[in-house]
Amino acid sequence: MRKIFLFTLLLIANNIFSQEIEFPFAREIPVIDTFFNAYIVEDGFRWMEDINNEEVKIWINEQNKISKKQLQKAINKNQAFKNIDKYSYTKYSRPVKKGKYYFSYAYYNVVGLPALFYKTNLNQPGEILVDPNFISKQDQITLKAYSVSKDSKYLAYQFDRNGSDWAEVKVINLKTGIHLKDHLTDIKFSNIEWLGNGFFYSKYPKADKFSPTLGEKIYYHEIGKHQDEDKLIFKRNNPKIDFQFTVSSNERFFILKEDYEDLGKRNIFYIDYKSDNPTLKPLLMNLKDDFNILESRNGKLIASTNLNSNTGFIVEIDPLNPFNIKEIIPPYEKSVLIETKILQEKIIAIYQKNQRPIITVYDFDGNLLYSLEMPIATSIGGFNGNIDDTELLFYFTSYTLPPVVYKFNIQTFERKLLQHTSVTFDFEDIVYKEVEYLSSDSTVIPMFLIYHKDLELNGDNPTLLKTYGGFGSIVQPHYEPGIIYFIKNGGVLAYTKIRGSGVFGHEWHNKGRRENKQNSFNDFNSAAEYLIKNNYTNSNKLAITGGSNGGLIVAASAIQRPELYKLVVPVVGVFDMLRFEKFTVGNLHVDEFGTVSDSTDFVNLLSYSPLHNIKENINYPGMLIITSENDERVPPFHSYKFVAKLQNRDAQKNPILLKVIKNAGHSGSIGIFKDVKETSEFYGYIYKYLTEHN
Repeated sequence: MRKIFLFTLLLIANNIFSQEIEFPFAREIPVIDTFFNAYIVEDGFRWMEDINNEEVKIWINEQNKISKKQLQKAINKNQAFKNIDKYSYTKYSRPVKKGKYYFSYAYYNVVGLPALFYKTNLNQPGEILVDPNFISKQDQITLKAYSVSKDSKYLAYQFDRNGSDWAEVKVINLKTGIHLKDHLTDIKFSNIEWLGNGFFYSKYPKADKFSPTLGEKIYYHEIGKHQDEDKLIFKRNNPKIDFQFTVSSNERFFILKEDYEDLGKRNIFYIDYKSDNPTLKPLLMNLKDDFNILESRNGKLIASTNLNSNTGFIVEIDPLNPFNIKEIIPPYEKSVLIETKILQEKIIAIYQKNQRPIITVYDFDGNLLYSLEMPIATSIGGFNGNIDDTELLFYFTSYTLPPVVYKFNIQTFERKLLQHTSVTFDFEDIVYKEVEYLSSDSTVIPMFLIYHKDLELNGDNPTLLKTYGGFGSIVQPHYEPGIIYFIKNGGVLAYTKIRGSGVFGHEWHNKGRRENKQNSFNDFNSAAEYLIKNNYTNSNKLAITGGSNGGLIVAASAIQRPELYKLVVPVVGVFDMLRFEKFTVGNLHVDEFGTVSDSTDFVNLLSYSPLHNIKENINYPGMLIITSENDERVPPFHSYKFVAKLQNRDAQKNPILLKVIKNAGHSGSIGIFKDVKETSEFYGYIYKYLTEHN
């Protein structure tokens, strides 16, 4: 009787805990869609796509009240904010050279928004150039990017308001530091490429907040003129075509690439301003393989490409004979080419191999002059400067190490530390371990683990498994103070390089793309099984997280294998795969996911769409679902609908929290102080949930 009584008490206690949070109810208003006269799909929460609906606003506010209370408890319980704030205080300098100036971002005021500083000499103190607080007192301003004219006379910078993908551009005279009258708007996903007394940029027609991103046009803006006077350079009648463009450093060539996302093909055009008739001409057409034009040299074009290659290499293209492509640098020892810097007489190529970056230097005859392999799970950045510079700056960083900046002499290959990087913890106590595991089809998947050197791996460690796993991306590690907090409290961080990423090149990407997307979920769930089987953790101590495409991965994986996980934390995730292409940039991602207008793609999308695969009788793991109200890449109603459907089931006993970040976009909070708070809530809740909810 005693055992039965205790067991009954335990059941009652668990039930009380699971019911202590009363979530706001969301009405179901069924909308029926029929696909190909064969598939009937019901959507009970279509009405939540109207973010201006007062009922939606009230529901969000109530959800935020609940999540705010739970997250604050987590911060208070384990001093998450205090410790993460401490680990956030690092000291380092990461200047970037553009033209004859060095630029850097720095937090210098109580608001905590990064301002742009500049100087002419590394040994000088920086002067403030752009202060976001002077752009607007009402909006949260984020400086997105900047570009310097070839003569170093002007700087054009982009900024957004409240996390929006829509950007504006203003121009500064670098000699005087005075803003010009130039002010451009309606700019989205555009770079700025200078030519003469102006620059090229692209814009889209401004439509509703979550309307599809369609109708890109390329313009040229001349300094001193109004945007209405800008010259239209290129457009297409097909609004789905996506453009990319660049200008060579000597301003001889303008290069334009157009992508047909739905066909998986692209065309490249060019203008040679030294020709007798500088007009836009075709260079390479109907390409299945990609070419990225990097620079010009001696009248030829230097490009990286995956032509007949899985990992990428460097070629030279003669515009007058473009089909006679000359190889300069061959593929490098089964390593993926991730970045290239063209100099006057040398080429710096950054590769990724075995989860490690490699710095290489070549001459234009293809001779390898220098090679340096960096530690596991680090990333390399920088090498900014002019084409004729002999000394460049680069940095390396990792999840537990802020950027360390070096001067790099391109002639002698000597590296000199620019400035010591200071941290508030002993980073040498942290272990990075590289492992491999088998997916369900016996494919070998790489993963690395991070934990404290004194941790006892006893199968009961709080563990956080992360991934991105899409678009052929190779995620570059960056310093995260929250990871330090998690590890210092006995946690294990695992990052898996599933199919769909680009860790082994284009073939690895293709094996987790479109009709092969299920491989990504299988790989991720197999990572969880490996961690449990090899005594790192157990299913009651395992949390998973990912952002954007990574949010899709962790949500779909947990819906398919809920028994593996204790907590699921998708961030700005894509959950409704039958409607993703109808909003914002979804139409640009058809090549990655497929389209519901194709019957084969539709069946595949329906098979894993997290929203459509929720079962009525399953108590899914606890979830903390995070989105941003101004996310114009993955609209927040993906999260609203997913949360509503999960919460509206009697079987759901584990808490499903929704956190909607105000005045923020796809990248989350704006400003260092908000970032520390959000990070504290994120890692504080994960740690508290894994250590107390058992």
